[in-house]
Amino acid sequence: MTDTPKTTDLCDARDDVQACAVLFQSYGLRRLFTGPMRTLRCFEDIGLMRDTVSQPGHGQVLVIDGGGSIARALFGDVMAELASRNGWAGLVIYGVVRDANELNAIDIGVKALGTVPKRGGRTGAGERDVPVHFGGVTFTPGDHLVADADGVIVLPTGLKAADIEVAGVVAATAAYAAGTAASATTSTTASG
Repeated sequence: MTDTPKTTDLCDARDDVQACAVLFQSYGLRRLFTGPMRTLRCFEDIGLMRDTVSQPGHGQVLVIDGGGSIARALFGDVMAELASRNGWAGLVIYGVVRDANELNAIDIGVKALGTVPKRGGRTGAGERDVPVHFGGVTFTPGDHLVADADGVIVLPTGLKAADIEVAGVVAATAAYAAGTAASATTSTTASG
């Protein structure tokens, strides 16, 4: 996954990349994760999530639309261990998690709104593998997601991060930065 381009470079390279306008917190050892999405819609209930992370993840990212609730955690350390063992790349949760210290020691990537100690219910209510929408982005099962320190993006249908050429935008940014630095040096020398 270290070859995955940064979310910023992917956004610079393509105007049709969707950037989620939610200020997520990062948890887990993986600060960058990517993969095809599975989705859940559940409100303050962990039953459907427990069932889903108990299945093989095959490098997928689980996106959970918890309605933005901060009253009950939708994910914690026990489920993180299970998700990691089952091969999930990470989770994006429009809701909160718990067990933050333990989560940060587990080989998984998690983006969530924050933490709360109270766990969600376990009725299993909700929907699986349906398009969900939050932060101005539609998360469609099967499309690819990339998450890193700068945020969460969804790539155009049919594309993976490796399919998007970023070398040109990286070079242009470096040239701009070098030109700006050269201009600053020239200005300082001229005025000094």
